[in-house]
Amino acid sequence: MCGIVAYVGDKIASPIIMKGLQRLEYRGYDSAGIAILNGGMKIFKKKGKVNELLEVVNAASPSGTTGIGHTRWATHGEPNDINAHPHTSSDHSIALVHNGIIENCDTLREALKKLGHQFVSETDTEVLVHLISEFKNRYQVSLEESVRLSLEKIIGAYAIVVVDKNEPNLVVAAKKASPLVIGLGKNEFFLASDATPLIEHTREVVYLQDEEMAILRKGENLQIKSFQNEPQKPSIVELDLKIEELEKGGFPHFMLKEIHQQPETISDGMRGRLNAEHGWTRLGGMEPHREKFAKAERLIITGCGTSWHAGLIGEYLIEGLARLPVEVEYASELRYRNPIINSNDIVIALSQSGETADTLAALQHAKEKGAFIYGIVNSVGSSIARVTDAGSYIHAGPEIGVASTKAFTSQLTLLTLLALELGKIRNTLPKDYYLKLVSELNEIPNKVRNILAKENKIKEIASSIQNSNNALYLGRGYNFPVALEGALKLKEISYIHAEGYPAAEMKHGPIALIDENMPVVVLATNLSAYDKIISNIQEVKARKGKVISIITEGDKKIRALSDFAVEIPKTAEPLTPLLSVIPLQLLSYHIAVMRGCNVDQPRNLAKSVTVE
Repeated sequence: MCGIVAYVGDKIASPIIMKGLQRLEYRGYDSAGIAILNGGMKIFKKKGKVNELLEVVNAASPSGTTGIGHTRWATHGEPNDINAHPHTSSDHSIALVHNGIIENCDTLREALKKLGHQFVSETDTEVLVHLISEFKNRYQVSLEESVRLSLEKIIGAYAIVVVDKNEPNLVVAAKKASPLVIGLGKNEFFLASDATPLIEHTREVVYLQDEEMAILRKGENLQIKSFQNEPQKPSIVELDLKIEELEKGGFPHFMLKEIHQQPETISDGMRGRLNAEHGWTRLGGMEPHREKFAKAERLIITGCGTSWHAGLIGEYLIEGLARLPVEVEYASELRYRNPIINSNDIVIALSQSGETADTLAALQHAKEKGAFIYGIVNSVGSSIARVTDAGSYIHAGPEIGVASTKAFTSQLTLLTLLALELGKIRNTLPKDYYLKLVSELNEIPNKVRNILAKENKIKEIASSIQNSNNALYLGRGYNFPVALEGALKLKEISYIHAEGYPAAEMKHGPIALIDENMPVVVLATNLSAYDKIISNIQEVKARKGKVISIITEGDKKIRALSDFAVEIPKTAEPLTPLLSVIPLQLLSYHIAVMRGCNVDQPRNLAKSVTVE
């Protein structure tokens, strides 16, 4: 979490950095700050959104062609002006911004206090800038060397950018398990936590690797060194990103834009991987490893939050179509519970950002056990994409809204293709059923458009339950994880307490909560459990619960039992989550808007969770 931006070159730095921070605000929005070198060093820090900092910076109009900036998601220390980054050394000559956590900060702080250092903030970041200053002054070494010496003492995950007012044309950066991207310009360098702030200025970027330092000096070539001070050759990548992807495109919020993008993003995920006319699917990342997948004894799917929910649906798909055992693990638990992982296992990692710290750590643990690692991520060049043995990008484009929508359905699209491929490889899927699923999957984007056209109806439902304090989501089979995801969306952006349950489990506890004030969202499209779902709805109605059902088009029976119903087009049961989740996303969005919540930047949440 947190966003870093830096610039060194011939242009005035502050407008570039501030625009970059606005691009990165989805990564953290507790506070923000910048440091500009202009013969000395000017620092501006402000609790709250980036726009509040922008007012202060615009009023000051700082000159200077080198600077660093940061938008924060608090870990150590509450959000306020003092704890905002950048942090400085005691003599205010060195400034630093930091993403991550320094695990041994308390020990280092006590040691530095004994050497006379005084601290003004509660952050771990301030400890690091004091440590750099201590080494620089004690050994009379360069900024680059003092950073390198300091990192030898640090335990944790981090991305840092450092400037020194005595070297105004220099920026030093380093990373370990937290992303940094360097943009290359003419006599200038840009630096950010991801590529979104860079695309306006350059398409040529270098993704800094773990335990590497970058020395960015105006007018000179980029230097990259390992933490052992060995020169590294930069690998230049061309960005495949468009400015319009980073704008709202006429929508009031990024989340709504991203919900409406799903017909296109699902299609993009299938492009070149599915041909309904000729009846085939393929995943390029699987092709060289077909034998390994054919002989796999077990798949372990791991992820966090929404990605974990996608993984649960992946379990239903793969076990149902390929008859291969699947376990779905929270990445945050996988590495700590001493799991049994063997060399014949395949671990599939799901992550929108490709930088999720818990997922990355789980993969490294699985790799040590000899498992084959397959990644399904959105961000090209991300840490998880680099650590995997093979994988597939979901091609959903930038997802700016903190609550994931289009990335979820894109992950489901890839998992469906994976299940179809596994069923084909393992000879567990009858050809006629395989061809039926291929044809049905090809129609999903148009069916999503059909659901999106019913947004006004969903908005009406939202208005009737916007003041609820609690909500219950029920689903069976493939739709049980969709119930979990629907409840999560409502919690994330409207702050209504909501829980998702398997519908049959309602009688084992949650039914005690149902009364006339409890909306119950029932995913009722499963033909395989249709009568059971009707029984569940009748149990809710008997206790005066308000039933909102997601039904298949033409289902008059469940519609008659429901207070509200939203129809979705008919499709093969394994594909229903790609449709049934759409009305739940819209329902959560409109409830949050009606309650006056910040939809794109919900409190206490950040898009990319790069700390454990």
